[in-house]
Amino acid sequence: MNALSRISRRAALHAAAVLACSCLLSGSAFAQAWPTKPVRAIFPSPGGGGLEVLIRVLANQLSPMWGQPIVVESRPGANTLIGTEFVAKSAPDGYTLLITSDQTFTINPHLYAKLPYDPVKDFQPITRLVSLSQLMVVNPSLPANNLQELIALAKAKPGALSYASYGAGSHGHLGSEMLKSKAGLDIVHVPYKGLAQAQMAVIAGEIPITWSGIASSLGSVRAGKLRAIAISGARRAAQLPDLPTFAELGFPDVDANAWFGVFAPAGTPRPIVDKIHADLVKVMADSGFRDKEVLAKGYDYSGFGPDEFAAFIRAEIARRREVVRISGAKAE
Repeated sequence: MNALSRISRRAALHAAAVLACSCLLSGSAFAQAWPTKPVRAIFPSPGGGGLEVLIRVLANQLSPMWGQPIVVESRPGANTLIGTEFVAKSAPDGYTLLITSDQTFTINPHLYAKLPYDPVKDFQPITRLVSLSQLMVVNPSLPANNLQELIALAKAKPGALSYASYGAGSHGHLGSEMLKSKAGLDIVHVPYKGLAQAQMAVIAGEIPITWSGIASSLGSVRAGKLRAIAISGARRAAQLPDLPTFAELGFPDVDANAWFGVFAPAGTPRPIVDKIHADLVKVMADSGFRDKEVLAKGYDYSGFGPDEFAAFIRAEIARRREVVRISGAKAE
């Protein structure tokens, strides 16, 4: 390499280093200035469930920290596809966020032959907020006080019992189909538009069985409007210590657990992503908020960082493939 080439190479490296530093500084400055206008939190499921309540409480906490309103906007439809596609196509500037369940990222890829978004390439994971176990609940008039009695009733009357879910591939659908497969049951799936509608249908006696998170159903269970049969997950819930898990009852493969996470469009500057994560952790880690809004409602706090959350999602996409296959769930 001659002297001129060495000088040109050093000049090029210097220019690249200056550009990198400039980008880093501009990104940091961008994060310090952000937000300068309202932030939209898109919720791609029907309203009325525990997730919407948690989002709105979080928004009330974050808004004064950010000095801007946080507009919680429900865009339901097509198993969360509509709202999720909207965020995927939004500007990657931190002003449009997606707050959704694992349905969007780990179940939908196995339900649809083609999605209007790529769950890995189109989004920047920010944090997994909470996880929760699901209750199988029945109308109190159903002559089944526990899972064994429910199974016996279903076997005595094949095809006579039905269960409500909030759509093909939803947690209630996957959990019920897995139980059907493992216990050899014949019960009929009746999909509703959302969790709240499915739960109200069971309370009203229109249909005997459904699934729901503790946050959404605990009040109705305690009031005697619903009867809890069993709970998914590795351990019993502190709020219902006498309610056994499916694993305890001999059905460890019945999987209806859910989690909720926060995402930004891919390409959102990392300093902004890190700020959103840090501020969410600050709110969620506050003992008063955590005890009242998280633990008391049956959630488990997660707090994953962006990189940890991204790795977790990739692993869950692979794991859920088998669960969906066994359920036979498909969507058009």
